[in-house]
Amino acid sequence: MKMTFTGAFAAALMLSAAQPSLAVERGGTLVYGRYADSLFLDPVLNDANVDIWVLSNLYDTLLLPTDDGQGVQPGLATKWAVSADGKTVTLQLRPGAKFSNGRAITPDDVVWSLERAANPKEGIWNFLISSIDKVVADGADGVKIMLKHPDPAILQALTVFNTAVMPKAEFEAEPGTTDEAKAREFAKAPIGSGPFVLKDWVHGQSMTLVRNPYYWAEGSDGKPLPYLDSVVFKVVPDDATRILQLQSGGLDGAEFIPYARVQELKKMSGINMELYPSTRVEFVTLNVRDEVNGKPNPLANPEVRQALNYATNKQAIIQIVTHGVGSPMSSFMSSATPLHAGKGELFPYDLAKAKALMAKAGYAKGFSVPLLVLAGNQDELSIGTLLQQMWGQVGVKLELQQVDNATRTDAYRKGAFSMRLSAWTDDIADPSEITSYFAYSPTIQALHSGWKNDTVDKLFVESQSQTDAAKRKEEYAKIQEIFNATGPTVPLYQTPYPVALRKDVHGFVQIPLGNNIFRAAWVSKKASN
Repeated sequence: MKMTFTGAFAAALMLSAAQPSLAVERGGTLVYGRYADSLFLDPVLNDANVDIWVLSNLYDTLLLPTDDGQGVQPGLATKWAVSADGKTVTLQLRPGAKFSNGRAITPDDVVWSLERAANPKEGIWNFLISSIDKVVADGADGVKIMLKHPDPAILQALTVFNTAVMPKAEFEAEPGTTDEAKAREFAKAPIGSGPFVLKDWVHGQSMTLVRNPYYWAEGSDGKPLPYLDSVVFKVVPDDATRILQLQSGGLDGAEFIPYARVQELKKMSGINMELYPSTRVEFVTLNVRDEVNGKPNPLANPEVRQALNYATNKQAIIQIVTHGVGSPMSSFMSSATPLHAGKGELFPYDLAKAKALMAKAGYAKGFSVPLLVLAGNQDELSIGTLLQQMWGQVGVKLELQQVDNATRTDAYRKGAFSMRLSAWTDDIADPSEITSYFAYSPTIQALHSGWKNDTVDKLFVESQSQTDAAKRKEEYAKIQEIFNATGPTVPLYQTPYPVALRKDVHGFVQIPLGNNIFRAAWVSKKASN
């Protein structure tokens, strides 16, 4: 049976999502405080939320995620259909859609963009659309995607940042002989199809986006979005400083509010303290290679990893760090992720069992190990301090190494770390992304940890073309069972996104997939008075 989808009404609901009881006001600048700067604004060649969560403001995809993160709705495509055999996706492009330089978006741009995103030599996210065999133009206003096999997540994958539609000619005109060289030049002044355009970027300090005059979506007033003239991302790594600047009016919004401050900000005049639903999970990533930086690695022993899990009082961490906002994890993926299969808290606190496992592994006297935490991040420092105390009871001497985000990311990608505090948010309403990133070793060696399980690798490959919903559910349940028992993480908790906004800010949303959506945000004139 052929399935056809359209939904301009749904797009209108989301894209004009300013509060209906208030008349929107156009113009002005919204200043948003971020904990860290972006690194590389290319949709394909990136590996960090600091890039991913802002890319949707610069680049559009064929389909967009719904505000609840569970479905899809029109983006640069207004209609789409999946063939009866599940191997062809046909999409109709939005009439009149343009890039930010005013050039019309063509099927050729879409074909090139998807082929680049699917190229296994380009970036790490190609696995999300690895089912793509060929993309061709379908007349003057459409494309056809031919798949190697039916893909149960192909429509969701077309909402993900790496499938953003980019201008082929302008990208290929950049200097350089490799895709990455061209991408680095292009990303300095990217031409996209999103609601904003990059105007200025002082690395490590601020990034300024201005409205794209050619953006296709309309607001609730019948005029083109976005409402704002500009968005300024101000980099303020220290949590306390970020909150002070919000209180003083130097910021209109701030991300990653420490959970210890949530109740305080909820009571503060002039501030809306938001807890947006999320797929965010907090965990410790462990390097499980036999050696790390030339030294034998005790974390290579799965019994040591299990001991650290049992020695971690997750309930205490949730109460102390998140002030009860968080909840225990029952799998490596969040309970909001489709096909989540966990039941009950992973590794409930059991100090006696932890000590027995350490002795069995040959580390009854413990060992010393460094943990990378973000300097100035109150929640991470609190977690690290608690882990020092908890793991000290089984002889593990934990050294907290406070570093900036760029330094930690570099060590992580090189595998030159022992432990790091980590957080993850799904970018797709499907378990394939987190499973590939966490557990399927060919992607990035399982969180850059060096962990590998042949059964998990085989099950994941099978799941990518599994159209029997019951069998796919079984495959993911088995993957979770294996990873949860022996994987390279210490799962801590899952939480909503804590974002504080001044009451003059309306229409901003952070969806469960993490994206910061500013297209329908606006600031009332009172903000400047």
